[in-house]
Amino acid sequence: METTRQNKIARLIQKELSDIFQKQTRAMHGTLVSVSVCRISPDMSVCRAYLSVFPSERAQEIVDNINANKSAIRYELGQRTRHQLRIIPELKFFVDDSLDYAENIDRLLSIDH
Repeated sequence: METTRQNKIARLIQKELSDIFQKQTRAMHGTLVSVSVCRISPDMSVCRAYLSVFPSERAQEIVDNINANKSAIRYELGQRTRHQLRIIPELKFFVDDSLDYAENIDRLLSIDH
C-alpha cells in the first residue's frame, strides 16, 4: 500500500513527465506519448513510469529510446521540481499496453454476439 507522500510525489512526477513528453513529441507529428501511471518505491529512490504510446505499433521503439535518454529526462525533471523534491528518483519507463489489452477483449467479446 502506498503512503500519501508516495502518491503526492508520484502525481507530481507524472504531471511533469507528461509535460516534458508533450514538448518533446511536438516535433514528431502523428506520435503521442502520455504517462498513464507513476509508481514510486517506498524509499523514494525509484520511479516506474508507464507510458501509453500512439500509434501502439511504435510503442516499444519509443520507450526504448526514452530509456536510452533517461538521464537527460531525469535532469529536466530535476530542474522542474528542484523546489519540491530533495532527491530526484531514478526513472524507469515501461510500455502501458492496458488500452490495447482492453480493446482486444472488447473485440473478442463482440465476435460471439
